[in-house]
Amino acid sequence: MTPPTLVATESATWTWTIVETSFSGGNPWGERAYAPTDTAATPVIVVDLRAVRQTILGFGGALTESAAWALSQLSPETRAGVIARCFDPADGLRYTLARTHINSCDFSLSTWSLDETPGDFDLAEFTLEPMRTWVMPLVHEAFAAAGGKLQLLASPWSPPAWMKTTGKMCHGGELRPDCRDAWARFYVKFITALRDEEQIPVWGLTVQNEPAAVQVWESCVYSAEAERDFVRDHLGPALAEAGLADVRLMVWDHNRDLLLERGTAVLSDPKAAAFVWGTALHWYMSEDFSQTADLHAAFPDKHFVFSEGCWEGGAKPGQWDRGARYARNIIGDLRNWVEGWIDWNLALDLKGGPNHVGNFCDAPVLVDTEKGEAIYQSSFYYLGHFSRYFRPGAQIVASEGEAGGLHHVAALNPDGTLAVVIHNESSRAVAFRLVIGEEELSTEIPALAIQTYLRAPRG
Repeated sequence: MTPPTLVATESATWTWTIVETSFSGGNPWGERAYAPTDTAATPVIVVDLRAVRQTILGFGGALTESAAWALSQLSPETRAGVIARCFDPADGLRYTLARTHINSCDFSLSTWSLDETPGDFDLAEFTLEPMRTWVMPLVHEAFAAAGGKLQLLASPWSPPAWMKTTGKMCHGGELRPDCRDAWARFYVKFITALRDEEQIPVWGLTVQNEPAAVQVWESCVYSAEAERDFVRDHLGPALAEAGLADVRLMVWDHNRDLLLERGTAVLSDPKAAAFVWGTALHWYMSEDFSQTADLHAAFPDKHFVFSEGCWEGGAKPGQWDRGARYARNIIGDLRNWVEGWIDWNLALDLKGGPNHVGNFCDAPVLVDTEKGEAIYQSSFYYLGHFSRYFRPGAQIVASEGEAGGLHHVAALNPDGTLAVVIHNESSRAVAFRLVIGEEELSTEIPALAIQTYLRAPRG
């Protein structure tokens, strides 16, 4: 497999670099040189540098127990290579965000919590020990590969079983009313333990992964009002009292189809909203990208992070549509005020696990445990078209034009470089003109392809 190709060209004012990943014949990583096309008959995409929107935090992937286990099946050298290809700030995907789970999740080897002692309301038995075999080594390696510049988001799938109305971490249930205060202090314990024992800072926190779903795996149900009240009366005050008000607290952490409704329910309460930095979202039920735009219009001081998305139904090595869904969703989110985008499992085995309830999924990196090899899916390279070239601090700028059904988004980086991603999901090549002020690039994108156009000042 050949990685995406970079081809440079120059205009009177700017140097253009074109990065392309395309499906062509039997070689899914075929290279293509840049060649101008006839401008007269092509549609136009216009980038307006004056129309500035949100500032980008970055991109990343999830450091789950399953990802850690899958990567541990590789040789130390190959494992380090995979982690570097994700997090290295020069040669990798340049990930600056990561997510991990508080207690176990479906992508764990079993069900466990960090305090298994029933009735331990003082959390005297809280311990990070269940994370030390698989999760913690991967977290440390990711931070090291990123040069320490990694922002970690932590999310719980369920409180310990003894805090639940059902007495079980799996199959839904709710947080017991008499455990609300202890559960809020549990988050504080987790954040301070990572900081003090592991020297790992927690950048962000979500209240609950998928609070509207009763899953066969670890899950806990909150109504909109229950989440609001827990934030306002318990979690927010606990974080503030512990001096952790700078940890970015996010609500919802579920599918974007109900984001406006659930976000509004919390943010309409001034006391709850005072503790909330923003809203997290997933892609599983909807591609209604207007949900974030509408919530932004109502609460423009709040923020959005895409916290989870993956292909369900197991791993499909080499299947090209893996990347296209990522591109379509990332572009739709970035055009609608999302600031950070975190993929789900960093890596999985060829079955799409391990997953202790059989909820197998795909991942950008698959591990052939028998051969000891890593397989990079199209989604890995498609993600790189954003994560490598939309740098933290970049600002999304407007791009308009119905250019042959192409998806597009543009960002102006802190160093002055303009990055424009063009995605062609169709089975035909599309010629178009890319216009920025008085500058124009006449070009073409192949079928089933993604391109990143980078414009930098000459000299």
